[in-house]
Amino acid sequence: MEAKTFDIEGMTCASCAQTVEKATAKLAGVSKATVNLATEKLNVEYDETALSEKDIQQAVADAGYEALSNTQQRTFDIEGMTCASCAQVIEKAVNKLNGVQIAAVNLATEKMTVDFDPAVLNVSDITKTVVDAGYGAVEQIDSADTVDKDREKKQKHIKEMWQRFWLSAVFTVPLFYIAMGHMVGLPLPGFLDPMMHATTFATVQLLLTIPVLYFGRSFFIIGFKALFKGHPNMDSLVALGTSAAVAYSLYGTIMIYTGDTHFAMALYYESAGVILTLITLGKYFEAVSKGKTSEAIKKLMGLAPKNARVLRNDEEMEIPVDAVQLDDIIVVRPGEKIPVDGLVVEGSSAVDESMLTGESIPVEKKAGDNVIGASINKNGSFRFKATKVGKDTALSQIIKLVEDAQGSKAPIAKMADKISGVFVPIVIVLAVLSGLAWYFLGQESWIFALTITISVLVIACPCALGLATPTAIMVGTGKGAENGVLIKSGDALETTHKIQTIVFDKTGTITEGKPKVTDIVTANDLAENDLLRLAASAEKGSEHPLGEAIVNDAVEKNLTFAQTENFTAIPGHGIEVTIEGSRFLLGNKKLMDDRHISLENLGTISDQLAEQGKTPMYIAKDDLIAGIIAVADTIKETSIPAIKKLHQMGIEVAMITGDNQRTAQAIAKQVGIDRVLSEVLPEDKANEVQKLQKEGKKVAMVGDGINDAPALAQADIGIAIGSGTDVAMESADIVLMRSDLMDVPTAVELSKATIKNIKENLFWAFAYNTLGIPVAMGVLYLFGGPLLNPMIAGAAMSFSSVSVLLNALRLKGFKPSALKK
Repeated sequence: MEAKTFDIEGMTCASCAQTVEKATAKLAGVSKATVNLATEKLNVEYDETALSEKDIQQAVADAGYEALSNTQQRTFDIEGMTCASCAQVIEKAVNKLNGVQIAAVNLATEKMTVDFDPAVLNVSDITKTVVDAGYGAVEQIDSADTVDKDREKKQKHIKEMWQRFWLSAVFTVPLFYIAMGHMVGLPLPGFLDPMMHATTFATVQLLLTIPVLYFGRSFFIIGFKALFKGHPNMDSLVALGTSAAVAYSLYGTIMIYTGDTHFAMALYYESAGVILTLITLGKYFEAVSKGKTSEAIKKLMGLAPKNARVLRNDEEMEIPVDAVQLDDIIVVRPGEKIPVDGLVVEGSSAVDESMLTGESIPVEKKAGDNVIGASINKNGSFRFKATKVGKDTALSQIIKLVEDAQGSKAPIAKMADKISGVFVPIVIVLAVLSGLAWYFLGQESWIFALTITISVLVIACPCALGLATPTAIMVGTGKGAENGVLIKSGDALETTHKIQTIVFDKTGTITEGKPKVTDIVTANDLAENDLLRLAASAEKGSEHPLGEAIVNDAVEKNLTFAQTENFTAIPGHGIEVTIEGSRFLLGNKKLMDDRHISLENLGTISDQLAEQGKTPMYIAKDDLIAGIIAVADTIKETSIPAIKKLHQMGIEVAMITGDNQRTAQAIAKQVGIDRVLSEVLPEDKANEVQKLQKEGKKVAMVGDGINDAPALAQADIGIAIGSGTDVAMESADIVLMRSDLMDVPTAVELSKATIKNIKENLFWAFAYNTLGIPVAMGVLYLFGGPLLNPMIAGAAMSFSSVSVLLNALRLKGFKPSALKK
């Protein structure tokens, strides 16, 4: 199956999005098609053997819109070609790559031009393919390629909408004054007096209306095209309403020309002009708001440096970051951004990774350490080998995750989609029926009936319904990314707020995952550091995790190791070794019992340590107990506050571990766990999650290892710790970029805030249409109330969409409770 994203042009409302979605979904070979009105993108999953990209674009075109493939064009200098056959070989090799639309090689200029999808392929993939074919390829550096085209397109659209508005307003303001001013006592020039010069009065209005109709021509082009194809949209409503007003006014103007001057008081030119101008203003505000909803993606994209300094043929050269290839050696100087992910091979520095991990303290890097693209080098210089480039870098993966999430639909959106899909045809029927009802059953003229029809058509915009969910999801997932919480889909965002039980894996999630020395207890007046020095000397070279923890602690305290002799390992018990002429035994209680060594008063202390979840290691010198060193997997600083916060939110917290019941209970007691699932084998973790689900609970699982992947997939929501394995992150619905457990309640809080925002948006969108349409149909007028003027209807319709977008933008103020004072 192929997954492809298209930019859709020509959509104006939720009904348009529905039309494109339906037209694409019914194609043979398409398994899934979703349209996001806020981002104006179509995401399609299809069988590439049954369907081509052009077939999808044609289906969208047939529906009255345009699907643009998100392609880039790059030019490469080709080295090593000698004949036309060489050019053919390169062309065939590159054209075979998934994501390449067309590749053309010019033998005369020794250049290759490639059109490709950057979401599927990157420049280094293309150059590698040419190298594998036996030739060389170097991208031609062009600074224009670094421009953010999507952002540029949105800015251009905003400028166009603003220009359309003010040009329309230039003609609409005098039109409105001429048509309505005299009714409220405002002066008019004598030659425009409707009583004396009705022909001039009507002609000037017509001349002022024509430019407004021209500037708003897209409403008519798109609206009528959609209507005639059987998929009416919001533009269809506007086009029908304003066309009816203009058509009637033209009839009135002709009647004035023939001598029937009473029609001067029954012209609707100003209604058409004001409606088109106000809706254009609404579209401008909508475009500005939409631009703001995708700021998170822009910020992430802005983190990536444009160029990299690489070593080629022992020379430093600056190239576009897209042209960096795997295993390139890259030079980074103080204050520069790291271009791609890699491994330090020479030099050292402190690197600020806060933009990706949220950790404010710079991380020390030396040879052998990994570095992340887009992080900032602070004070040193170093060289590193590129290990991940293009779409494979951590930053690119994060951007892809956020884009996918923003393009996905939450279940709550499906209700709004279904309604908006049938909304426009129903409104057209209601508008016609209400007009006819007033004409045949009311006391009024057909002018009154026409006013009712226009008002209903103009006020009933389904835009607010269509924008309610995607805009909130865009802002919500964007805020998550800013706070190091990557939510992979709208579905995950919605489900998270329903979670009742969260299961934490113990090792590496609640705990650090690395055993550390926690207590040193000595006997016979031996100093603590002396006991640690002797124990570490004995354990040096040991591969046992407990021994390693003791050695690491001694190294941290700068203790000098002693020489050892006669080292003997005692399987299942410990070790025996000679240090400085004395015989030492290090191991468990079983070893002490076997050698009949009395623990004296240390027995009670060792029991207390074991109850706290610590593992005591006993040290004996010449058959006398010398002390105990306790080792434990220490609890993360954030575990206790995170679990406390989850309890405050009414969520049950469970812990799953392979440890024995006693150790597990000790850890659980320290952090405040409600439920302990101990002695669970890695392969049984998913079954334990399933058992909780069978109790009727919505369960989230938090883990970081390969053995957590099945449980993460089984849970209603899988949450992977960012420091964990790629497998765990693939299986999860949410990825926490840091190892900070406070991000778990942050994810739940963000989900609740986003769903609340969506519900508010849907409420106002539904309420607006539920109240607006009956008022436009004249229900209040029946009982002596006011009649809705078509111009006010147009303003209200534009405001409904903008209000929904502004409400969604309130989510930008979301702050995790961990950051609140």
